[in-house]
Amino acid sequence: MKPIFANWGGHNVKLTWMPQMKISESTTITSVHAVCIQDSKVLLTHIQNRGFNYLGGHLDEGESLEEAIVREVYEEGYVRGTIKYIGAIEVSHEENSKFDPNGKYPLIAYQAFFRMDITECLPFLREHESITRIWVEPTEVPYILDDHELSTIILKDAIALS
Repeated sequence: MKPIFANWGGHNVKLTWMPQMKISESTTITSVHAVCIQDSKVLLTHIQNRGFNYLGGHLDEGESLEEAIVREVYEEGYVRGTIKYIGAIEVSHEENSKFDPNGKYPLIAYQAFFRMDITECLPFLREHESITRIWVEPTEVPYILDDHELSTIILKDAIALS
């Protein structure tokens, strides 16, 4: 897969989608994300100060990837379901002139992505950082997401995994 460059907070970050990438204990995962699907529609949440995106976030200490994505999806979208691993985005700061080697993130790390088939949709309580949730047709997702173009490729891979 050809890498893209994204401007994350003024940082030039190289992103490469790696479908079905094997994850081992030595793989540095900084976050987990899910393409959540119910009745052929995709769930997106609006996160305060970040816009609409797939659900997900950082892992808590001692959490497995699966535990983290189930928790994050519940906290942001108030849904539950079954998950399947899709792949990972390699996030590289090798060409980021503003990279801080003593900062929060490593030089190279990964964001793990899952597909969740929603089995339970609960009342949206707004107890966490999400402001609202919306259900959209897959063809509408690129017009709503506030993210990079790999999001569309990830969506296609998630849909193909059904």
